[in-house]
Amino acid sequence: MAPLLNPRRNIAMTRKRDTDGRNGEGRFAYEGLDRVLHEKARLGILTSLVAHPEGLKFSELRGLCSLTDGNLSRHLDVLREAHLIEVWKGFEQRRPQTLVRLTTDGRRRFVAYLEELERVVRDALPRAESTPVRAKPLPPGWQPA
Repeated sequence: MAPLLNPRRNIAMTRKRDTDGRNGEGRFAYEGLDRVLHEKARLGILTSLVAHPEGLKFSELRGLCSLTDGNLSRHLDVLREAHLIEVWKGFEQRRPQTLVRLTTDGRRRFVAYLEELERVVRDALPRAESTPVRAKPLPPGWQPA
């Protein structure tokens, strides 16, 4: 426990450390939840791609993620701008094809994101399971906002 000075009262206080060694302040901020990765459709795209390291064709990705052509295309643009994916164009039986793969940095960032999500689950699940379904009644004088 690290002693801290309370600037308002000029007295020493102790900051509680959580079980993982972090200070209690900002404990549930989850800074590792990258907004680019956290959006639902992009999360589905990245999950599909991490499961297929050789990459997926546009049509396969569209089907796996249940997205329209335009929606998938827009999300791929965001992921490409963030250097998370690479997009390749080619032909198969004289038909144009688009192949999408995770970049090395994209895979590293996605794994770090998943580790942060695991931390969220570790923080929430034990508390949610041990917390009563209904909170204790509030003291008199409290009313719904």
